[in-house]
Order: sequence, then structure tokens, then C-alpha cells
Amino acid sequence: MQVSLTATGGLERRLEVAIPAAEIDGEVAQRLTRISRTARLKGFRPGKAPIAVIRQQYGDQVHGEVINDLMRSSFSEAVAREKLNPAGGPRIEPIAMGPGSDLKYAAVFEVLPEVHLKPVKDLAIDKLVATVSEKDLDAMVDTLRAQRPAFNEVARGAAQNDRVTVSFTGTIDGAEFEGGSGTNVAITIGASQVMKEFEDALRGAKAGDSRDTDATFGADHPKKELSGKRAHFSIQVGKVEEQSPAPLDEAFAKSFGIDDGNLDKLRAEVRANMERELAEAVRQNLRSQVLEGLYAQNPLELPRQMVEETIQELQVEMLRRAGVRDAKQMPPREPFEQPARRRVALGLLMSEVVRTAGIKVSREAVQEKLNELAASYSNPDEVRRAYLQNAEMMRQIESQVLEQQAIDWVLGQAKVAEKPSTFSELTKFGQTAA
Repeated sequence: MQVSLTATGGLERRLEVAIPAAEIDGEVAQRLTRISRTARLKGFRPGKAPIAVIRQQYGDQVHGEVINDLMRSSFSEAVAREKLNPAGGPRIEPIAMGPGSDLKYAAVFEVLPEVHLKPVKDLAIDKLVATVSEKDLDAMVDTLRAQRPAFNEVARGAAQNDRVTVSFTGTIDGAEFEGGSGTNVAITIGASQVMKEFEDALRGAKAGDSRDTDATFGADHPKKELSGKRAHFSIQVGKVEEQSPAPLDEAFAKSFGIDDGNLDKLRAEVRANMERELAEAVRQNLRSQVLEGLYAQNPLELPRQMVEETIQELQVEMLRRAGVRDAKQMPPREPFEQPARRRVALGLLMSEVVRTAGIKVSREAVQEKLNELAASYSNPDEVRRAYLQNAEMMRQIESQVLEQQAIDWVLGQAKVAEKPSTFSELTKFGQTAA
């Protein structure tokens, strides 16, 4: 086998391979001989057809199979001989493939860039340090109380966050329509449970009031027959209730799984959850700083193919999160290019950290991570078994553990300084999106 390698620009390489016709003919002959031992051809007993007849019947097919197999094997051999690390599959350009001639082809592909990490000891990392204070704990308990409010009937007009129980009839062009009527339906003002015009009509309404309003269904309404239609609603208000945080009592504690309703036990459990959340926030903050530091410190030339494949992955991820299955609604690629380049670069950089540090995935850490994941479910043993029986899910855990080990190694070399912070700053607790 003759091999010629050319760098065609950037990370792209052109590998020309030539395999003598004698090698191809020999492999074709061997395969035809094997076929002849069992071939069933009309006019011949099984396995007794002359080789010339076998060649006439199967020659072209076998020659094609041999060519494909030799291209795959010779490409792998040539890449190993030239000590190349392809970033993806090659584009094959045939040069000569006809029967009786040498096999000649060119394989065009990109190679992985050489990664030379700059000393990680130069990275400056701030380790944010915080604790769960009594004030934080009180605020979290108050949030939990607000999430399970008590409702008390009031005689005043309905206001923001009040729950209004109504019965209503909706018509379009004077005719009632399916789903347009309801009896004793509870609607919380401000929760966007109903059309805006409907909700606005309830503001200021008291028990016993009647309200009429018109509302237009959105163009994207799931029921096409209602899309863009304007409806009239006649509303009868049954009662108005204001909400207040749930009382801090035994019933409240029991609603969170504290069997004896002990409030001290509830606070202890809430604190433990907050401390786990805080530890995870610290870990994620350190991870972000390490990755950003490596990315900024080590610019790389990236294989176009890997970037394009990652862009497609990000596009598909967005479709999946939006619950869209139609590939025709794929978002444009441009907004994903920079995130894709960052993801590819960080993957290469973290692989080099693992190689440089000689890191091997810790089985103990994998088991600990699995237990941590399972503990967040009500049936941890079942979840643990499900993971252990799924090779892909276990590979994901191993990948996460390996990344954390690599980040811990970098932190062990970098300049890490502790910086005071708070639970709310680190976890964004109590902060609303701008």
C-alpha cells in the first residue's frame, strides 16, 4: 500500500492511497471460492458450479464489496501509519477502482488540533464561600408557605393574586362552542390561567356580580377552529378568596413528609436541602470559572465538521425543549455557532487535562454520584437499578465524574482565593428575572 499525505489548509488533510491490483484480485478470488462451495445455481448441484460461472454471477458484487472493505481498512492503516487523529469521517474521492486496475482513492478529512495547555497554575479562581443563615432558612420556609397558600373568602372586589370562582358561558357569533363554558371554575388573578380580557373582567368583581367581556383567541390556539376567533363570555362570580401563606403548623409540616408534624424536624430537613443546593451552586460556580479560564487561556483552531455537528445538536436540543418534532422548524444556525465552538473547544481542552494529569474515572466517585442522583427520588433503589441496567445512562454519570475529577485537578494547581458570598447570591434565591 502506497500512501501520500498533503496538508490542504488549516486542519484539513488529503490522504491518497494506492493498493496493487494483485491484492484486490487475490481477495476477490478468495471470496468467490468461498461462495462457490455453497452457491446454488440453476443447472448445477449445490457447490459444484465452475468458478468461471461463479465469477460471472457474483464477480461485480464481490469486487465492489472488496473495494469498500479495503478502503475502510486501508484508511485506518494509513491514518495509524501517519500518526493522524481524524476529527471525523473522511470524504472519499475515487481515483481508480475498476476491475483489473490498482485501487486508488483520496480521503479528505480534518484532524484534531494539537492541544498544548498553558500552565493551569496561572489561572486565578475565586471560591465563593457562604453558609445557610437563620434568615435564609426563615425566607425559604416563608416561600414554601406561599407556595401552598390558604384561601379565605372575602366580601371585597377581586384583586391581584385573589382566587375567583366563576361559572361562565362563551359564544362565538351567538352560538356556544365546545369548551367555552364552565361551572365553579377557580381562577387566580395574575396567574395567566385564562385569556387576558377574561382575567381583566374579574378584577374588582365581588361575589354575586355578573360580568360580560369579549376576548380573542390567539392565532396559535391548539384548537384550529378557535384560532383568531373573537368570543363573548357571560360570567357569574360565585366567590372571591384572598390567599395568605399557609399557617406554620403540624399540618404544614406533615404536607412535606414529616410524619409527626414536628416543625423543628421540618426546618432541619429544609436546611439540609438548602445546604446541598448551596454546595452544588459553589461547585457549579467553580466549574464555570475553570472552564472559562481554560477557554480564554487556550485558543484553538477547531475542525469545521465538529463545529457543524455540534451546531446541529444544539438546534435539535432547542427543538426538543420546545416540544417541537417537525425538523422543518429548525432554528437558524447562526445563534448557535459561538456556543458550538465553545463546546467543541472545551471538550478538546478537558480531554487534554485528563490526558495530561493521567486521570482515570473513580469507581467510588461514580457510585457516590449514582447514590446522590437516586436520593433525590422517592424510590432511590429502583432509580439506582434503572441506571445500573442502562449502559448509556451510566456512561453519562462516568463522564460527569471524569469532568469533575479534571476540574478538581485544575483547582489543585490554580490560584484559588476564598471570597465571601451569601446563599441568595450563589443560588439566586429570591431573585426575579429581569
